[in-house]
Amino acid sequence: MGAGATGGYFGARLVRAGRDVTFLVRPGRAAVLRERGLRIVGSGEDDRIDARLVTAAELRDSGGSYGSYDVVLVSVKATALAQAMEDIAPAVGPSTAILPVLNGMAHLDRLSDRFGTASVLGGVALLATSVDARGDIVVLAPGAKLTLGDQRGGAVRAGAADAVRAADSPAGRALELLDGAGFEVTVSENILAEMWHKWVFIATAGAITCLMRGTIGDVVSVPGGTEYAKAVLAETAAVSAAAGFPLTEERRATTEGTLTQPDSPFAPSFYRDVTAGRSTEVEHVFGDLTRRAAELSVATPLMDLATMNLRVYEHRYGLGLRSAS
Repeated sequence: MGAGATGGYFGARLVRAGRDVTFLVRPGRAAVLRERGLRIVGSGEDDRIDARLVTAAELRDSGGSYGSYDVVLVSVKATALAQAMEDIAPAVGPSTAILPVLNGMAHLDRLSDRFGTASVLGGVALLATSVDARGDIVVLAPGAKLTLGDQRGGAVRAGAADAVRAADSPAGRALELLDGAGFEVTVSENILAEMWHKWVFIATAGAITCLMRGTIGDVVSVPGGTEYAKAVLAETAAVSAAAGFPLTEERRATTEGTLTQPDSPFAPSFYRDVTAGRSTEVEHVFGDLTRRAAELSVATPLMDLATMNLRVYEHRYGLGLRSAS
């Protein structure tokens, strides 16, 4: 579901590895891909594939001729999730594994309510990509990783191919189909912790850069910048810990190091969206985090401020205030 910076990258790699991949896309994106092909460029990449495409209308009106799919990788923004759930429904069968790689946690409940907890995996995607004005996927840094797992706890352990294939579970089927396609795939026995920890990173990086309108390097290069970055991380990490998913000392040190690195050009997609005048996932990533913080009695004044900042930005430029509820 989606052929943008995330879905397009992973899908292209799967096609190159010989997997049977169909991209479910909007008509506008379909037109671009039919004209130019799905192109991966940047960081030494220069690849073009002729993607198999289907629109929601074609899938819906096919009378079931497309059948159900083994794995549905959901890679849309949170603001498009409601429509995406409707769009993928004709492709979901009794044994379909649904793997969403959105930021935050709220999408997991919504997908589970619609398709069942057993069918919906937890997922975390780590990659640095964007889509340029021509519709090409630009690799900003090499390397990509996909982590998946059963959200109910436990998982199929990555091991011998026969053992993986024998595992009758959505996680096992997804691992079998996704592994060995030019990006790292791992299975976590505690995928909810992995998702929370990525949420901490994304929310912290987004708050640091969007509230200050600068890259990580810009922020930490001025007096008080490093202390500010650490304070935002302390808030988000406290929410994760209160929810039952504390960061390990190693994970926290790594995250803090990345978000306080002098001269770092790093800025998350949140910041790139703001600087480009696009809408953000403020409610799904910031708003839901601060709501949970309040329910857990964790004070998050800096995250509250960052949330309000982006809400005002979206209101001012007519991008729409979207409620997480």
